[in-house]
Amino acid sequence: MNHFLRATALSILFASAVASAETTLPEVVVTASLRQDSTMDTAASVSVVSEEVIRARAAQHFEDIINTIPNVNYASGSNRARFFQIRGIGERSQFVNPINPSVGVLIDDVDFSGAGTIATLMDVQQVEVLRGPQGTRYGANALAGLINVTTNEPDDSRFAEFKLMAGEYSTETFGMVLNAPVNADFKTRLVVESHESDGYIENDFLGRDDTNGRDEMTIRGKLNWQVSDDWSLGLTVADVNIDNGYDAFSLDNTRHTLSDEPGFDRQDSTYFSLRSDWNLERFDVTALLNQSESDSEYGYDEDWSFTGIHPWGYTSTDHYFRERETTSAEIRLLSNDRSRLFNDTTDWVLGLYYLASDETLERQYTFDAGPFFSDYDFDTLAVFTQLDAALSNSTTLTLGLRLEERDTTYDDSEGVVFSPHDSMWGGKLAIENRLESDALIYASVSRGYKAGGFNTDGSLDADLRTFDEEYLIEYELGYKAMLAGGALGLQVAVFYDDRHDQQVKSSLVRTRPDGSTEFIDFLGNAAEGTNRGLEIDMSWTLSERFFLTANVGWLDAEFDEFTNEFGEDLSGRDQAHAPGYMFNVALSYEQGPWFASLSVDGKDEFYFSDRHALKSDSYTLFNASMGYTADQWTVTLWGRNLADEDYYVRGFGSFGNDPRKFYVTEPYYQFGEPRITGLTFEFRLGDS
Repeated sequence: MNHFLRATALSILFASAVASAETTLPEVVVTASLRQDSTMDTAASVSVVSEEVIRARAAQHFEDIINTIPNVNYASGSNRARFFQIRGIGERSQFVNPINPSVGVLIDDVDFSGAGTIATLMDVQQVEVLRGPQGTRYGANALAGLINVTTNEPDDSRFAEFKLMAGEYSTETFGMVLNAPVNADFKTRLVVESHESDGYIENDFLGRDDTNGRDEMTIRGKLNWQVSDDWSLGLTVADVNIDNGYDAFSLDNTRHTLSDEPGFDRQDSTYFSLRSDWNLERFDVTALLNQSESDSEYGYDEDWSFTGIHPWGYTSTDHYFRERETTSAEIRLLSNDRSRLFNDTTDWVLGLYYLASDETLERQYTFDAGPFFSDYDFDTLAVFTQLDAALSNSTTLTLGLRLEERDTTYDDSEGVVFSPHDSMWGGKLAIENRLESDALIYASVSRGYKAGGFNTDGSLDADLRTFDEEYLIEYELGYKAMLAGGALGLQVAVFYDDRHDQQVKSSLVRTRPDGSTEFIDFLGNAAEGTNRGLEIDMSWTLSERFFLTANVGWLDAEFDEFTNEFGEDLSGRDQAHAPGYMFNVALSYEQGPWFASLSVDGKDEFYFSDRHALKSDSYTLFNASMGYTADQWTVTLWGRNLADEDYYVRGFGSFGNDPRKFYVTEPYYQFGEPRITGLTFEFRLGDS
């Protein structure tokens, strides 16, 4: 925590010393809420990462900006992060078993929960993170919160914009944005980006430096059509193709591997999103129709070495090939000025939601007699409503409720069959008060939920085969205000989560006849937990030249009751992937054509798993950028992790994998991004 205090104090003192005049902060709108409101008018803890922050950090993927968001973490064990945790709640991996995500991920309104590999950031307008259960709006996939990625819409300008980026580790990026309005009512936008990098690993056995490399392509087209004064249509069609390597773990715990069969981390997703908005006489109607197809391939060299490294060595690979199709539809009726209830005091929303998902898996594992196949389907139907009642000119009461029914079917090549049915509910009760100073205070109680499920390994005992729904009750108090004449925006939230029937991932370790080991993972309602903490977001326009942001999260996430598979009582221990604090402080400068940014990210230590005591180290990362902009072009020099600090994003601490050490149990780590610097050149033709 001393790192945070020093960084914050130095930044604020320096920024205050150069401040000369106050200017007003721009309004930031949260698009993921039922009614689009500004962050300062939303009675919830919300962080919004802007396009300017994405550019300043030269961010290619959501994982590159995650350290700027309080109480949000991610689990690696892959090339790109696809599993996230909010306030200490969220999955960390997936292998054979189907999962029900705790953190929702939306990209252009399309549900990619549990498949965040494709969360690239080319031409992204903003990333919104809604912390806490979103039981009314999003239901079972948002027990812990929601990550909403919103890309830029077509506008009235006619231009072509090009981006060229080059950096260390053979990083090369080419991007293009073509915005072409056909007329005042019909506008189009095309985005193309190719990103390549050798990655940050050297494979000494193969003599290659690209076995953990990245090859990522994003293609997206959007059109907006103002059909009439009262009706608008928006369509997004995209393909994101991630073709990355996966060769991250070393027997020697270095960035040098010995794998003879490096793995892969791929996802090719095609999706479309259609949105229609009608403004009728008595109410407004929003209709959404989305469809996606994703082919994901994940595999690794299980022995992390080469055949013949030692007489006791073994050779094994483990590969997973998934195909997922999802279709969702939602219709939402919203009150307008003519249809408020109770003497024109209460706005209302009424909605119906449907989601169908079909996921097939093929696993190819060295120690299996043949490929393993499974088919996992579910259909969800939900109805939701929300009332916003003005109790007075300054006080509003919000009541939201969602009822959800889910039917699931599962079968696999080993004859395992499940067909559970879940009936779930969630919602939110909140009261907010607008103070005379135009500040907002609120208090809320929310109920979030996640569907139950099953474990597919037939060797598990009968009482470990299925598990029930998990739910939590969250209490939150918040304060939001625009201070210093609108130059300073402040958000503070305190929360307390009471988790029930907590779904915890455990695993059994079994010894093969040759002395090597394998994991059998399973989920169960094995715990009760309490997650509590604090989040502070501050944005301050210090002057016409300087802008300061400071974000911090404190988190205390403990098991109240939990005994793991080894019989160890972990009651009172921190939950996995729940760092005690996170912070980000960033100072930006702009003077004429020159601009610069300096930021500091910090994160406390945290347990990697609930089945062992291995922890990450706490760390502090420094990032910077500076550049020059002219009428049509901009050049930016940037760097991340400038002190080249080693830190870990995944760890295993309860098995041995090195035959040279006779498979003695020892910790193994996956390293985070080292220091990387680069140069970005952007050129624009057309309207300014």
